[in-house]
Amino acid sequence: MKRLITIPLFALALLPASAQKLIIEKTTVECGRTGYLQPVTATFELKNKGRRRLIIESVKPDCGCTAVEFPKEVGAGSNFTIKMTYDARQLGHFHKMAAIKSNGSKTPVYLTMRGIVLTEMQDFRGEYPLLMGELMLDKKELEFDDVNKGDVPVQEIHIFNNGLDPMTPNLMHLPPYLSAETTPETLVPGHGGVIKVMLNSEKLRDYGLTQTTVYLGKTLGEKVSPENAIAVSSILLPDLKNFEGNKAQAPQLQISSTDIDFTNFEGKSKKTAEVTLFNAGKSLLKISSLQLFTTGLKVTLDNREIAPGESTQLKITGYAADLREKHTRHRILMITNDPDHAKVVINIRHQ
Repeated sequence: MKRLITIPLFALALLPASAQKLIIEKTTVECGRTGYLQPVTATFELKNKGRRRLIIESVKPDCGCTAVEFPKEVGAGSNFTIKMTYDARQLGHFHKMAAIKSNGSKTPVYLTMRGIVLTEMQDFRGEYPLLMGELMLDKKELEFDDVNKGDVPVQEIHIFNNGLDPMTPNLMHLPPYLSAETTPETLVPGHGGVIKVMLNSEKLRDYGLTQTTVYLGKTLGEKVSPENAIAVSSILLPDLKNFEGNKAQAPQLQISSTDIDFTNFEGKSKKTAEVTLFNAGKSLLKISSLQLFTTGLKVTLDNREIAPGESTQLKITGYAADLREKHTRHRILMITNDPDHAKVVINIRHQ
């Protein structure tokens, strides 16, 4: 017969109602290959899932050959990282551990980094500056500029298997207008390959900027995350055949500036600049598209149609906090019916 155990109400009051919970996405990181005396770093993604501040007392590696970086305190519900760096001073396979002591767990939690140190002094990261786990690549952004309807341009991503096992790299979540093929299909350790990405412009619905995100996996069906995301943008130019052989009657855009300086906000949260658009041509100038490549900016245009000899104002507002957070080029794209300025890019300097 099972015994029923009851706990007095006063005893329940002694239990922590919102204890810290230390959650680790992956306790083991495969670092793959590195060269002798070429330190390698493993980054661990963690989260304080509790409702109280997480206090990290220590992160102790198992030997002096491994250095660690970690925050002392983490707010409730916040994500954070811990980094382990192995100095690669010994050849062969390595298996390094570090113990986390915190108020988020009664017992130490262990992190592990594994890989192999080779004799060659080759810098494996030289031609592949970006890292997705054990898969290295030369770019995480693809831009298809100045595309005309009917074009099928191709971009390439060069990849390298820095791991210890074969991979079958592939791009996932492709929209209908993109296709990709990987050569070779299976990438053995220590070898490189290429992914060709093709854009079918006939399947783009709108002129101007189209953006999407695809994901690079080491195997088919791998879980997607921001770490393996690749941004893809394309700019489809409008059809301006109406002005072929008759440019004298075409609209002509004159713009006061295509370079906006938002490097100094003078302590303010936002800053606004104005750009003048003037039609020096003989027919109506139309701004058919005005788009932003990234966040952190707001644009307003007084008029999208400008008569010959007339002008309008484009107001650009930059937000300091958002611009500082982004590590990409901030730009504004404008599509017009001026055959000489069908695409106009306004660059934003913010650093």
